[in-house]
Amino acid sequence: MLTKSNPIVKQTTNMAEKTDQQPSRDELAESLNDLFTSVFAMVKSELQGTNNQLELLEKMNLRVGEEYKGYGDVASGLRVFVEQLKSKSGSFDEYAQKIETIDQQVTEFEAVISMLDRYVSALESKLQSACHIPSPS
Repeated sequence: MLTKSNPIVKQTTNMAEKTDQQPSRDELAESLNDLFTSVFAMVKSELQGTNNQLELLEKMNLRVGEEYKGYGDVASGLRVFVEQLKSKSGSFDEYAQKIETIDQQVTEFEAVISMLDRYVSALESKLQSACHIPSPS
């Protein structure tokens, strides 16, 4: 008879239980597979995003480097220009010193002329009064 103690019934019952558990295990395996696939896709996209950011940063660094290289060339040219101006200004210093000396001499000469003009005016006045000549004014 068919009782659970019968080995044939036991075997059939065990097979039925395994068959009932098989679909749930397949669903679990499929869910886990989906989970791992999704996690893999997420990690891969995160890494790709990071890689894209690093590539962008590298391109930006190269661009800035090129621009600053141009500034370096300009600065080098300016340095040469400043050195040329310094050498020219050195030669102008000599002329500027000569001009200052001439200006000082002209100032002294004007003072002497002013003194001579007053002296001549005084002499003219004395001569006119001594000779009784009327003044030309």
